Amino acid sequence: MTGKSFRLDATQIKQLVTGHGYCYASDRITVDGKLVGYMYRERPDKAGDSGWRFFSGDEAQDYADNATNFAMYDVNTIANYDPKIIPYLDTPPPSAFARDTVAGTFEAENFEEPDE
Repeated sequence: MTGKSFRLDATQIKQLVTGHGYCYASDRITVDGKLVGYMYRERPDKAGDSGWRFFSGDEAQDYADNATNFAMYDVNTIANYDPKIIPYLDTPPPSAFARDTVAGTFEAENFEEPDE
């Protein structure tokens, strides 16, 4: 039990995409109901990790630094919160996209993974 009150109930999640594995997403999306504003894909950490990380784009640094504000989800779950991410899900890592708030579309951003 997470103690979080999600914007979508489990019965509202439809099968939109398959085979992408898991991702991390901000509570601003899954709890507060914000659209994805920024997403990036890094090389996966482990088997099953898609490498995708989803943010609303309005998270302050202190919010983003608090791991309790994020959770792991099947990529399909986040696609249900914002289906406009679906065309980008097969983009190989490293990659990043930011939503153009006027057009509602995503634009590629420069993204380099940190050195290990």
